[in-house]
Amino acid sequence: MIITIFNKRRRCFSQTRKHCVYLFTAIVILSLSVLNCRADVNTEKDYASQREKMVTEQIEARGIRDPKVLKVMRTVPRHQFVPEKLQNLAYGDHALPIGEGQTISQPYIVALMTEVIKPEKCIKVLEIGTGSGYQAAVLAELCQSVYTIEIIGSLGKRAERVLSGLYKNVHVKIGDGYQGWPEAAPFNAILVTCAPTKVPRPLAEQLREGGRMVIPVGDAGAQELVVLIKKNGRLEQQAIIPVRFVPMVDIKGKTY
Repeated sequence: MIITIFNKRRRCFSQTRKHCVYLFTAIVILSLSVLNCRADVNTEKDYASQREKMVTEQIEARGIRDPKVLKVMRTVPRHQFVPEKLQNLAYGDHALPIGEGQTISQPYIVALMTEVIKPEKCIKVLEIGTGSGYQAAVLAELCQSVYTIEIIGSLGKRAERVLSGLYKNVHVKIGDGYQGWPEAAPFNAILVTCAPTKVPRPLAEQLREGGRMVIPVGDAGAQELVVLIKKNGRLEQQAIIPVRFVPMVDIKGKTY
């Protein structure tokens, strides 16, 4: 009789212990889920804080004044356009590698080039050099439509995947940006994020009368960012600042 009672107590204790283990496990899983949710929220808040600091210290401090541009630079999630391992550096004052020997431009340069074309909701923009897609995203927030060309297929497809999940007014094409996008021309503005040694004639022809083109021009190590305004069929040029962009190349990798 004593043995029977002991066995019953042992079974009860065993079952109770199992229930405790299950309950403890459930509590741990629930706690981790809550912590993960909180971590995600905190991360997004952290990115928002970094964007604010980026705009204040890197962009406004250097003279960018267009309130529309400043607002967009505070809004577009730049970290989504860089490799995951570099996302903690996304809002720093520098360019970042995105693969295939290409880079995402320094935030200030993105803001400067955007301000220079005088973006409006009614205009159509051509971008040469999609890269990560970040510049196209900034333009998409400010303009009616954005046509963007990337010569490196893997980068163009990756950027298209990201952009298509965020915008309906961005059109991506894999091809030689030197030739522009004649089927969609003319454009109110053209923004070029790679440097030819001279302004490509096809791009000049596809720029609408009164339109603006911002483009880095020159050999590696001696490039100048310039704005071109089309007046009476001719381009009036004004230098902005010295810059360093990747060269514009054709489909075979030859520099233009």
